[in-house]
Formats: sequence, C-alpha cells, structure tokens
Amino acid sequence: MKIVNNNKKAFHDYTILEKFEAGIVLTGGEVKAIRAGRVNLRDSYVRIDRGEVYLLQAHISYLETTNSSFRYDEIRKRKLLLHRKEIDKLFNKVSKTALTIVPTKLYISNKNLIKVEIGLAEGKKLYDKRETLKEKSLKREMDIKSKLSY
Repeated sequence: MKIVNNNKKAFHDYTILEKFEAGIVLTGGEVKAIRAGRVNLRDSYVRIDRGEVYLLQAHISYLETTNSSFRYDEIRKRKLLLHRKEIDKLFNKVSKTALTIVPTKLYISNKNLIKVEIGLAEGKKLYDKRETLKEKSLKREMDIKSKLSY
C-alpha cells in the first residue's frame, strides 16, 4: 500500500470514530495525476445523496502533459464505491447524530487500485484541539530527551 495523501486537517478538526475503505470513480487523467501525487484532500468532505456516496471538494490537479481538450474539472464531484450495508450504516449514523464523514487518506492498494479511506467523525471543540496539541508537543519533547540521553 502506497499512501498518496493524508488529510491531517481531518485528524486535527475531528475525532475519527470509525473508518471505511471506499473505491473511487476516476477518469484516466485523474488516475495519472494521483499517481504523480497531485492531489489535495484538505477541505474535502463526503456527502450521501440519494443512496450514493460522493467525495466533494477534493482537488486533483491535472498534469502539464495533459491535452487541453481532455482536461477535467479539478474539484468535481466524484462517486465513492461502498457496499449497500456500509452506505446504510453511514446514512443512519449521520442523519441521527451530529456526525460527519471526512476522507482521511488516499492511497494505492496492493492490487494497484486507488482507494479512499473515509472516517465517521465527530467535531472537536476548541479546548479538545488545544489538548491534543499539548499532548503532541509533550510526546515530541519526551522523544527528543530520550534520544539525547543515549
């Protein structure tokens, strides 16, 4: 598995409760651009519309070698491929509680397929974000001290 893009902002803004693996419907130029690493998931989100799951606002920029007649919309709505049971489970949780669905990472699987990991997430409060930053910095300091002591 080769990770192409991680959505660090999702982990900062949300607490990820459950993760799902989804396929994604792409065009040929988009596949080439993803393999070249020209993708950004920072402000993207997932929405369920009429029983189908879509990835919105994911920015896949085209390569310079792409012919101008074959260029695609860089932030178009892309369909995600999930099992019906998974879609129903996500829809029930999102509609009943204050949860949202965010993409956490985009990767190329061992079978050479492009997959998106989406997470069922709960928004963090400002004090939760501060607390995780404190824990992260303390852990970093402890790691540095342990490296220096050896």
